[in-house]
Amino acid sequence: MDDKFDVDADLVRKLAELLAETGLGEIEYEDAGKRIRVAMPGAAPANVSTAPITVPAANEGNATDSQSPDVMNHPGAVTSPMVGTIYMSPAPGEPPFVRPGETVDEGQTILVVEAMKTFNEIAAPCSGKLSRIIVADGQPVEYGEILALIE
Repeated sequence: MDDKFDVDADLVRKLAELLAETGLGEIEYEDAGKRIRVAMPGAAPANVSTAPITVPAANEGNATDSQSPDVMNHPGAVTSPMVGTIYMSPAPGEPPFVRPGETVDEGQTILVVEAMKTFNEIAAPCSGKLSRIIVADGQPVEYGEILALIE
């Protein structure tokens, strides 16, 4: 059989497991000129691009704000504990858990991250005033990404 048709079955299985863990629709991996794309059944094909895609937050001017040194080192930074989709309210059409400028108590739910149809509450790590929400409702987030700031 021709070399270009040899497939690393273990790699394909690992990629499929990663899709299941993250809730992504598809994933693509390239190494030494060989490319493998694994997609979940029914997932819409993504446009292939080699450029990174950034999504600006709806209530913030610059998506790179979450990467600025003052935000990265902020003692009241609220970070995502997982990969998923951020939601500001408990259900569509309901008011948000909290708005910027409001006071929050330590342990109070301020956002939720949905991953694999499970909604995980994000609690305030400290009491104080919610000064900024850096992400937008419905935005995909990464593990460790800064979501909000509490003063």
